Amino acid sequence: MGTSYNWAILGAGHIARKFAADLKLLPNARLYAVGSRSSDRANEFAGEFGIEKACGSYGELAADPKVDIVYIASRHTGHYRDTMLCLEQGKHVLCEKPAAMNGRQLEKMVMLARSKKLFFMEALWTRFLPSFRKVKELVDSGAIGEMRIIEADFCLNVPHNPEHRIWNPDAGGGSLLDIGIYPLFAAMTLGSPVSVITANAKLDDNGIDTFCSMQCAHEKGERSLLYSTITTGGRNELLLHGSNGQLLLNSWWHTPTSIDLLRADCATEHLTFNIPGNGYQYEAAEVMRCLIEGKTESPQWSTGHSKRLMELLDSVRQQTGIRYPEEVEVV
Repeated sequence: MGTSYNWAILGAGHIARKFAADLKLLPNARLYAVGSRSSDRANEFAGEFGIEKACGSYGELAADPKVDIVYIASRHTGHYRDTMLCLEQGKHVLCEKPAAMNGRQLEKMVMLARSKKLFFMEALWTRFLPSFRKVKELVDSGAIGEMRIIEADFCLNVPHNPEHRIWNPDAGGGSLLDIGIYPLFAAMTLGSPVSVITANAKLDDNGIDTFCSMQCAHEKGERSLLYSTITTGGRNELLLHGSNGQLLLNSWWHTPTSIDLLRADCATEHLTFNIPGNGYQYEAAEVMRCLIEGKTESPQWSTGHSKRLMELLDSVRQQTGIRYPEEVEVV
């Protein structure tokens, strides 16, 4: 049957449930444990997914010798703390995006993983979806010629609720780290190396960025026009303009099921993809593939990629004045 791994999920929220369901699609992955800061929530989650062990603390989960890989599904503000805890206990880690609140935290996480020779990857699941991999293949092969412009938006209309994490600065709320990260990821993955030349944000009375726009310059002359918001819906599409055509990733582009390749001669090729489950299984499969091959990073989304993305996010924050409480930024 080949090598199999015991997985644990740290956190028992919405994303954790999606990941748990998708992990069952992989024959060499065993969902062994779940950890929550509430014993009741851990037991409920374990019962829902048939998990053997429910841990009432993150420390208990990290210390379990049977756990091979931990998927960090806590809030943004806990990623640094929870990843460091698991790495210290000798566990391989797949951490939800953003991997950290800032570049200083991420650097510490990477250094610890390397010192312990453990696998560590930011869970930017879009990178591993068959549809997005096809898009990158088309771009890299010159299907639309030289890249000229990248346009991407990610828009959600989230009713204002101070208790909701996205409206809470203590939880790392706002559009940038939650959904604005996706357009920046696309720009740096599908274009040449990038820098943020201008960024603007609308902040509410609590400092939450309700809207964020970013214009980026690329090494080979491309330009990226990107934005995110939590106060209105949008097209949620990604459009790549090349010298010989265009690529359109239809809504919702961060988990695309259809792509239109528009060639310069006006011919259109429509590609569709059937993605089982929620699509989180592909990043989990990549973790195990790398471990089987003795790798501590994925070449598809390395710690170098994560660090570059975090540099872009930090640059946007510096230009726009997006701030979070000092206690969640600490290293």
